[in-house]
Amino acid sequence: MRHVPRRRFGQNFLVDRSVIARIVEAIDPKPDDTLVEIGPGLGALTGPLLERVRVLHVVELDRDLAARLRATYPSERLVVHEGDALNFDFATLGAPLRVAGNLPYNVSTPLLFHVATYTGRCSDLHFMLQREVVERMIAGPSTRAYGRLSVMLQYRFRMERLLNVPPSAFRPAPKVASAVVKLVPLASAGRPLARDESLFAQAVTRAFAHRRKTLRNALGGLVTEAEFVRADVDPDLRAENLSVVQFVALSNCLDRGTGSAWGTEGARRSEGL
Repeated sequence: MRHVPRRRFGQNFLVDRSVIARIVEAIDPKPDDTLVEIGPGLGALTGPLLERVRVLHVVELDRDLAARLRATYPSERLVVHEGDALNFDFATLGAPLRVAGNLPYNVSTPLLFHVATYTGRCSDLHFMLQREVVERMIAGPSTRAYGRLSVMLQYRFRMERLLNVPPSAFRPAPKVASAVVKLVPLASAGRPLARDESLFAQAVTRAFAHRRKTLRNALGGLVTEAEFVRADVDPDLRAENLSVVQFVALSNCLDRGTGSAWGTEGARRSEGL
């Protein structure tokens, strides 16, 4: 039975076989990998992935598609988790975990933040996303695309764009171009760590909420002149001029308590990204 794509779920199904093959080769699944696919849809990636792994987990929100997948593949090979990936507990799948998927573009940023809460359990992640989002993820300081999303993800991951994908590779064709990105969690050793991740997130969010203002004005009431000096950060710069390391240094000069930048509420907040 033909499935009619549902706009409310942001459904654009990958159909280009050459693109599918390139994504599977990039993931390079091994038989014993613990691999989960987010948003399998009609199974364009699911089938080829199952040719490589013994067991594949998928998280699918659309109940009709979930039922279709259950009817197509044996339950001992394909484990279907029906529900919203934004609420899914990836820790239940074990570790090390590999994650892949063609993320719905209308919720891609909240999904990225949610999956980032499981960084310590993941070995790598491969996602199809809107090309503009990928460009923001990998952007460097003092560029137009550099923003909160860049800083928060680069704090956790090493990222690489693997390939660009045209709208014609999907049915229905989206109005935007796409790209595949690989994310590899950074080891804690050898990189600057925020002592208080909630403060780190607050500073980054505040700074980019007023990205045309100087840091002195954007972070007024949060960072004092003395703290700018201790962090060796020029308060006359703008948020887009600071590297991830400098944002970490700035947050580490603040003393406001402890917390996590990756809580559920934070994962759902995508404004200003």
